[in-house]
Parts: sequence; C-alpha cells; structure tokens
Amino acid sequence: RRWREKNTLGGSGKWQVEVGEPTSPLLGALESELIKESSSNPVFMRKDTLSSFQWRIRNLPYPKEVYSVSVEKEQRCCVIRTTNKKYYKKFSIPDLDRYQLPLDAAALSFTHANNTLIITYQKPKEILAAEEQLQKELKKIKAANSGDGDCKTQ
Repeated sequence: RRWREKNTLGGSGKWQVEVGEPTSPLLGALESELIKESSSNPVFMRKDTLSSFQWRIRNLPYPKEVYSVSVEKEQRCCVIRTTNKKYYKKFSIPDLDRYQLPLDAAALSFTHANNTLIITYQKPKEILAAEEQLQKELKKIKAANSGDGDCKTQ
C-alpha cells in the first residue's frame, strides 16, 4: 500500500510505502553509483496477513532473548529495543490511527528466525469487520463489470 502526499507547494510529493517493500532507487542514478547503502543494514518492512498486521526486520542476527517489543500508549506507537543497544525502532500502526483505536499490548507478539525479527499485531474486530465489508463492496463492483469482454463492431 502506497500513499502520495503533497509537498509544501501543493505538487506531487514522494511515495510513502505503508505495506510491502519500498521500491529501489533507479540503477542508472548517479547518486547510487557513488554512495550505496550497506546490504547488511536492517531492513524494516510491513507484510500483512488476513488476521494480523505483520512487520519484518531483516538482517538482525541477535538471539530472540535480546529483543523486547513494547507498546507506548501515550505516543501511539510500538517500540523495539535490544538489550545490547544495537537496534532501536519506533513505529506506528496507521490503520489503528485511521479508526482511532487504542493499542493493546496483549495483541503484540514477536518471533525471530533466519536473522529476521517478525512482529505480529492481531487485528481488532473493528478492522476485521471493515476489511470484510470492503471485500464485499469489491465483489459487487467486479460482478457489475463482468460480462462479455469483447465488443464486436460490424
């Protein structure tokens, strides 16, 4: 899911990636040839499932006991910390902000496998119902547009 926000002058701004992998910069750009990000840096991305929001952070080699994932209710965000002070990340859940729902620490869990930290937040009933309603609306639209696709002119 991507959003495009307007810049200060009202024109089209940069794309904001909410779900999925961000697009890589153009290979032919001069800046990418001069300075390149390390491939061993942690990569933070969101991948949702049907029943939960899910974030994956690749390139984190520490064991599961090092990580702590918590909820900051005042700031409406989740925080990832390591006991060895090697990684710290704050992130919000825009879907909960859209519906103005509170964060629940019991819905948050995490696992670690293959140098990837996987954080899972179970979707609240309100969001599940809204997504189900959206799927019903999309099926109605597809059903209305379905039919013979080829128009024959004579």
